[in-house]
Amino acid sequence: MDFDRSQWSGENCSAKRTLEIVGEKWTFLVLREAYYGARRFEQFHAGIGCARNLLTDRLNTLVEHGLLQRSPYQEPGARQRNEYRLTEAGIDLFPALVALMQWGDRWVADPEGPAVEITHRDCGQLVKADLRCSANHTGLTARDTVPRPGPGARRAG
Repeated sequence: MDFDRSQWSGENCSAKRTLEIVGEKWTFLVLREAYYGARRFEQFHAGIGCARNLLTDRLNTLVEHGLLQRSPYQEPGARQRNEYRLTEAGIDLFPALVALMQWGDRWVADPEGPAVEITHRDCGQLVKADLRCSANHTGLTARDTVPRPGPGARRAG
Protein backbone atom coordinates (compact mmCIF):
# COMPACT_ATOMS: atom_id res chain seq x y z
CA MET A 1 0.00 0.00 0.00
CA ASP A 2 1.37 3.41 -0.95
CA PHE A 3 1.64 5.99 1.79
CA ASP A 4 -0.02 9.14 0.46
CA ARG A 5 1.31 11.60 3.03
CA SER A 6 -1.36 14.18 2.17
CA GLN A 7 -4.03 11.81 3.50
CA TRP A 8 -2.53 11.51 6.98
CA SER A 9 -2.14 13.98 9.84
CA GLY A 10 1.31 14.68 11.26
CA GLU A 11 -0.05 16.02 14.54
CA ASN A 12 0.53 12.81 16.48
CA CYS A 13 3.89 12.01 14.88
CA SER A 14 6.36 10.46 17.33
CA ALA A 15 9.28 12.38 15.81
CA LYS A 16 7.40 15.65 16.28
CA ARG A 17 6.56 14.80 19.90
CA THR A 18 10.14 13.80 20.64
CA LEU A 19 11.58 16.97 19.09
CA GLU A 20 9.20 19.06 21.19
CA ILE A 21 11.10 17.68 24.21
CA VAL A 22 14.71 17.27 23.00
CA GLY A 23 14.89 19.25 19.76
CA GLU A 24 16.61 22.30 21.24
CA LYS A 25 20.42 21.93 21.09
CA TRP A 26 21.10 22.60 24.77
CA THR A 27 18.65 19.89 25.80
CA PHE A 28 20.45 17.22 23.81
CA LEU A 29 23.79 18.45 25.16
CA VAL A 30 22.46 18.00 28.71
CA LEU A 31 21.60 14.41 27.79
CA ARG A 32 25.07 13.97 26.26
CA GLU A 33 26.66 15.02 29.54
CA ALA A 34 24.37 12.67 31.47
CA TYR A 35 25.49 9.80 29.21
CA TYR A 36 29.09 10.81 29.89
CA GLY A 37 28.44 10.54 33.64
CA ALA A 38 27.42 14.03 34.79
CA ARG A 39 25.02 13.97 37.74
CA ARG A 40 25.35 17.36 39.39
CA PHE A 41 24.51 20.83 38.14
CA GLU A 42 28.14 21.99 38.16
CA GLN A 43 29.21 18.95 36.13
CA PHE A 44 26.56 19.69 33.50
CA HIS A 45 27.53 23.36 33.50
CA ALA A 46 31.24 22.61 33.08
CA GLY A 47 30.57 20.20 30.20
CA ILE A 48 28.13 22.42 28.31
CA GLY A 49 29.06 25.99 29.22
CA CYS A 50 25.60 27.50 28.70
CA ALA A 51 24.00 30.13 30.93
CA ARG A 52 23.01 28.75 34.34
CA ASN A 53 19.34 29.75 33.97
CA LEU A 54 19.22 27.98 30.59
CA LEU A 55 20.72 24.84 32.10
CA THR A 56 18.21 24.95 34.96
CA ASP A 57 15.38 25.22 32.44
CA ARG A 58 16.68 22.29 30.37
CA LEU A 59 17.17 20.08 33.43
CA ASN A 60 13.62 20.90 34.55
CA THR A 61 12.27 20.04 31.08
CA LEU A 62 14.03 16.68 31.07
CA VAL A 63 12.74 15.89 34.56
CA GLU A 64 9.22 16.99 33.64
CA HIS A 65 9.19 14.67 30.62
CA GLY A 66 10.67 11.72 32.49
CA LEU A 67 14.12 11.55 30.88
CA LEU A 68 15.97 12.54 34.05
CA GLN A 69 15.09 11.95 37.69
CA ARG A 70 16.01 14.35 40.48
CA SER A 71 17.64 12.89 43.59
CA PRO A 72 18.47 15.12 46.55
CA TYR A 73 21.93 14.98 48.08
CA GLN A 74 23.73 17.04 50.71
CA GLU A 75 27.44 17.51 51.27
CA PRO A 76 28.46 17.96 54.93
CA GLY A 77 27.98 21.60 55.93
CA ALA A 78 26.25 22.54 52.67
CA ARG A 79 22.64 23.00 51.65
CA GLN A 80 20.67 20.24 49.98
CA ARG A 81 21.04 20.04 46.20
CA ASN A 82 19.85 17.73 43.45
CA GLU A 83 21.57 15.14 41.32
CA TYR A 84 20.07 14.19 37.98
CA ARG A 85 20.02 10.58 36.85
CA LEU A 86 18.93 9.12 33.55
CA THR A 87 15.64 7.24 33.60
CA GLU A 88 14.84 4.30 31.34
CA ALA A 89 13.31 6.77 28.86
CA GLY A 90 16.50 8.86 28.95
CA ILE A 91 18.73 5.83 28.45
CA ASP A 92 16.59 4.77 25.48
CA LEU A 93 17.62 7.97 23.64
CA PHE A 94 21.31 7.00 23.70
CA PRO A 95 21.23 5.42 20.21
CA ALA A 96 19.96 8.75 18.86
CA LEU A 97 23.01 10.52 20.32
CA VAL A 98 25.31 7.90 18.81
CA ALA A 99 23.60 8.35 15.43
CA LEU A 100 24.00 12.15 15.62
CA MET A 101 27.67 11.81 16.56
CA GLN A 102 28.24 9.27 13.79
CA TRP A 103 26.63 11.60 11.24
CA GLY A 104 28.66 14.55 12.57
CA ASP A 105 31.89 12.56 12.40
CA ARG A 106 31.18 11.83 8.74
CA TRP A 107 29.82 15.17 7.51
CA VAL A 108 30.95 18.00 9.82
CA ALA A 109 33.95 16.53 11.61
CA ASP A 110 36.88 18.46 12.95
CA PRO A 111 39.80 18.04 10.51
CA GLU A 112 41.72 16.24 13.25
CA GLY A 113 38.92 13.72 13.83
CA PRO A 114 36.22 13.12 16.42
CA ALA A 115 36.51 14.78 19.81
CA VAL A 116 34.93 11.73 21.46
CA GLU A 117 34.59 8.13 20.38
CA ILE A 118 32.00 5.87 21.98
CA THR A 119 33.41 2.37 22.50
CA HIS A 120 32.03 -0.94 23.74
CA ARG A 121 33.12 -1.40 27.35
CA ASP A 122 33.76 -5.15 26.92
CA CYS A 123 35.75 -5.27 23.66
CA GLY A 124 36.90 -1.67 23.14
CA GLN A 125 35.56 -1.40 19.59
CA LEU A 126 33.69 1.66 18.31
CA VAL A 127 29.93 1.66 18.80
CA LYS A 128 27.85 2.28 15.67
CA ALA A 129 24.20 3.17 15.19
CA ASP A 130 22.77 0.87 12.52
CA LEU A 131 19.23 0.52 11.25
CA ARG A 132 17.77 -2.97 11.16
CA CYS A 133 14.29 -4.33 10.55
CA SER A 134 12.40 -6.68 12.84
CA ALA A 135 13.58 -9.62 10.67
CA ASN A 136 17.15 -8.55 11.62
CA HIS A 137 18.24 -7.27 8.20
CA THR A 138 21.03 -4.80 9.01
CA GLY A 139 22.69 -1.81 7.38
CA LEU A 140 19.43 -0.29 6.15
CA THR A 141 19.35 3.25 4.73
CA ALA A 142 16.47 5.60 3.95
CA ARG A 143 16.37 4.13 0.43
CA ASP A 144 15.67 0.68 1.89
CA THR A 145 12.60 1.80 3.82
CA VAL A 146 9.04 2.91 3.10
CA PRO A 147 6.61 4.64 5.46
CA ARG A 148 3.18 3.17 6.10
CA PRO A 149 0.34 4.24 8.38
CA GLY A 150 0.80 2.83 11.87
CA PRO A 151 -1.90 1.88 14.37
CA GLY A 152 -1.99 5.47 15.67
CA ALA A 153 -2.29 7.10 12.24
CA ARG A 154 -5.06 9.66 11.88
CA ARG A 155 -6.64 10.84 8.66
CA ALA A 156 -5.91 14.48 7.72
CA GLY A 157 -8.70 17.00 7.83
